[in-house]
Amino acid sequence: MKQDKIDNLISLLKASRASAWEITDTTETGWEFYLIGDKLDQHRVRDVNHVHLRVFTKGEDEGTIGSAEGEISPTADTAELTKSINTLLDASGYALNPAWTLNQPAQHTAESDAPCPEVDKVSADYLHTLTNLSQDEHAYINSSEVFVTKVTKRIINSEGLDVTDTYPSSMAEVIVNAKDQEHEIELYRMFTSGTCDTADLESRLSKAMRYGKDKLIAKPTPGVGSIDLILSTEDAFQIFYWYAAHLNAAYKYMGYSDWNIGQPITESDDGDKLTIIARSSLPNSSRNCRFDSEGAYTHDLTLMKDNTPAAFYGTRQFSQYLGLKDSFNAGNLEFTGGIRASESLLEGDYLEVVEFSSFEVDDVSGDLAGEIRLGYLHRQNQVTIVSGGSVSGNMADLIKTIRFSHEMAQYDNYLIPSVTRLRNVSIAGGQLDT
Repeated sequence: MKQDKIDNLISLLKASRASAWEITDTTETGWEFYLIGDKLDQHRVRDVNHVHLRVFTKGEDEGTIGSAEGEISPTADTAELTKSINTLLDASGYALNPAWTLNQPAQHTAESDAPCPEVDKVSADYLHTLTNLSQDEHAYINSSEVFVTKVTKRIINSEGLDVTDTYPSSMAEVIVNAKDQEHEIELYRMFTSGTCDTADLESRLSKAMRYGKDKLIAKPTPGVGSIDLILSTEDAFQIFYWYAAHLNAAYKYMGYSDWNIGQPITESDDGDKLTIIARSSLPNSSRNCRFDSEGAYTHDLTLMKDNTPAAFYGTRQFSQYLGLKDSFNAGNLEFTGGIRASESLLEGDYLEVVEFSSFEVDDVSGDLAGEIRLGYLHRQNQVTIVSGGSVSGNMADLIKTIRFSHEMAQYDNYLIPSVTRLRNVSIAGGQLDT
C-alpha cells in the first residue's frame, strides 16, 4: 500500500473507537513458470499487494478484549476504509478474551536484512534443475509449476511498532509419472523453500521416480503385527511437528500440552533425547524473517534440551497469558539428538515407508496413523517392496524408545534427523501372512 494511503488508514484508526490495531502490508513480486515435461510452456510476472487489518475493542470491565481481522483493499478510498474499520470493530465485540497487549518497538535492534536473492537467479536454478533431470520412458516428469517470490512485509501497530522484512519464498509443484506395459501411476510432489537447493531438489525428484517404478511392482503388505517403522522422507515432519506443538504457548495455555519447563517429557532413558532450537534463520528456509507475523523480534532460542522443555514459543496473546518475557512465534525449528549414523538405524527387521496416501500425528492425543502407499519390508535379510495396509501407534509410548540419526535433512523451515526409527509400530497388512 502506498505511504499516503497507509498514513490515511492510520489516521482513521486513531480517530476510530478501536482500542488497538495492527496493520500488515505485504507485497509479493515474482515469476511463475509452467512446464510440460522438461519444456517451458508459459510464464508470467506477478506483483500483488495484500493489506491485513486487525482491530481490538475493550470489554466493559476493561479486563477483556475482543478482536476481528480481515483484508482491506490497498486502493480503497477514505469512505471505503472507514466502512471496513467500522465493520471489523462491530465484529470485534462478539468474542471477548482476557486482555493482552500488542508488541511494542523492540528495545534491541534486529540485525539488518541479508540481501534478498534476485528472483531471476532463483528461477534459473529451478528451471535448470527441472529441465536437466535424468529421466527415461518408465519414470519421468509429467509437468511442473514453479513460483518464485520476493516478499516485502511491513507490520505497524498502535503501540508505535513499525518494522519491515524482505525475504525470498518459492514453491515447486511436480507431477512424476511411472509406467510399465500394463499400468501408469502419478506421484505428486510439492517443495517449499526460500531459494532453490538444486542438489536437494534433484535428489528428491530422482527418488520419486525410483519410488514410482517400485510402486508398479509392489506386493500387498503382509500382516506382520508390529515391527519397527523407519521414516526417511518428508513424512517424518509430522513426528517433529508433534514435539513442536507441545512447546507452543497456545497448546500449553489451553491444556493440550502437559509439558513443563525443567521436567523431562518421559522418564524412559532408552530413547534418544531430543533438543529443539528456534532459529532466526536456516539456510534456504522460506521463513528467514527478522520478525514474526506480529512484529516480535526473532532470535535463536533453545526450546527443549535433551528431552527437557526449556521455553515455550507462540503468539503475543498466549505468550502474555503464560507470563513469557522473551517469546515469539518461531518460524524455523532445528531438531537434534541422534547419536547414531543412519546406516546403523537401517539394520535388523523393519518397515521403511517412503510413500503414504496419508500420514498424520494428532497434535493433542499423539495418535499416529498412516496408509501405506509404498514401503520396503526388511525381514530375515530379505527386502520386499510392499503397498497397502496401514501403520498406527501413539507418540507418548513411541518417544520412550525412539531413535534418530545424527545426519540431518531439511524440509523448508524444519531441520530434522534424516532417519527416524520408531519401535514396535502396529502394522495392518493388505493381506494375512501365509
